[in-house]
Amino acid sequence: MHANTLVPIHIHGSSMIRLSAPFTVNPNYYHFANKKLNSHFPSSTFRLGSRKNYNSEFDVSAFEAERLSLDAKARESMAQTSKRVTESIAEEEEGDPKAWKWVIRKRVWDLMEAQNIAQNPRPVHHRIPNFVGASAATKKLSELEVFGLAKSVKVNPDSPQKQVRFLALSDGKKLLTPQPRLRTGFFSVLESSMLTPSTINEACSSVGVAKYGRPIGLDEKIKVDLIVIGSVAVDPNTGARLGKAEGFAELEYGMLRYMGAIDDSTLVVTSVHDCQLVDDIAVEKLLVHDVPVDVICTPTQVIFTNAATPKPQGL
Repeated sequence: MHANTLVPIHIHGSSMIRLSAPFTVNPNYYHFANKKLNSHFPSSTFRLGSRKNYNSEFDVSAFEAERLSLDAKARESMAQTSKRVTESIAEEEEGDPKAWKWVIRKRVWDLMEAQNIAQNPRPVHHRIPNFVGASAATKKLSELEVFGLAKSVKVNPDSPQKQVRFLALSDGKKLLTPQPRLRTGFFSVLESSMLTPSTINEACSSVGVAKYGRPIGLDEKIKVDLIVIGSVAVDPNTGARLGKAEGFAELEYGMLRYMGAIDDSTLVVTSVHDCQLVDDIAVEKLLVHDVPVDVICTPTQVIFTNAATPKPQGL
């Protein structure tokens, strides 16, 4: 298949990720055989290879326009789902078995906007929310022993974790970050040796990851020492977390397990505002691919959850 072809891959039956150059696809190569994961990510089969012929004339405007367009469509789809679920709850109808998750998400998003805790991009609904004090939470995360010792860190591409990505690169660590919506591949690797002082900040953005990063395939041999993910809500007692409902954090975790890059001992850390700490995430209702967190960093505290919730074992 031609490397410039855009391939739609459906997730959740409604969301779509579009994979564009550079990548290679072989419909017979990788099959997400785990039936439970397939029920959540009916993604079919595909393979991503490493970028070989990178076009130095990176079209920033086109990339950003497509990113914003896809983001807007995804948020609209999630908004419709949230509205449908909320209405079914109000009318006491039998509806989405994951409706309780939407109730928690909406409560947190509404609170952050109402109390002006939210930061741009706003509104924070249907996003991993950026928040006042994100830099303070990042500072606490950077002071963790596991962060200091880590040589390779996987960090989500969302706004509140941008400074985590910057500190990882500034500290000489290998940064593994997924493309937003996995649209130009799965993961890209960035290292400070690939950048200059004038490009390191840009490299921490979505555009910069695509522009400067080295895309890797699922057959890449890599070890990840720490995972940093964003959250909408997280329970400090159990480590159970909720994302924005698209499932990318779970898919990314599953792929890293499949690659052998991580195992049960690899710590998962999230940075959130204190108002995102909740106590009503029903652990017994979580699915096999839901990823619990080991450490929570807020602007005011560091919480070690000692989570007993098992981590996903792969795809």
